[in-house]
Amino acid sequence: MIKYSEYKNKVLKNPEVKAEYDALQPEYDIIQAMIDARNSLNITQKELSERTGITQADISRIENGTRNPSLNMVKRLAKGLGMQLKIEFIPMQSDK
Repeated sequence: MIKYSEYKNKVLKNPEVKAEYDALQPEYDIIQAMIDARNSLNITQKELSERTGITQADISRIENGTRNPSLNMVKRLAKGLGMQLKIEFIPMQSDK
């Protein structure tokens, strides 16, 4: 059986797959940051829902990647997590 990391490295050699993967990276970064913050506070999706007024179902959809939150929703999530939202524009890395 092939390991996930080996499979990922193999499929990312395809330029079309790599381009799509790179295009989705910001969404995955938001999702991972949200999950990491929630886990570090040791709170459930339900508790985050109570803190933010966002339904637990929507929080679940965001975390599993089937819902893209608005900027306003991300700000509410950050506040509910006791955090400040920071958005950066950084130079793109060259593939050279």
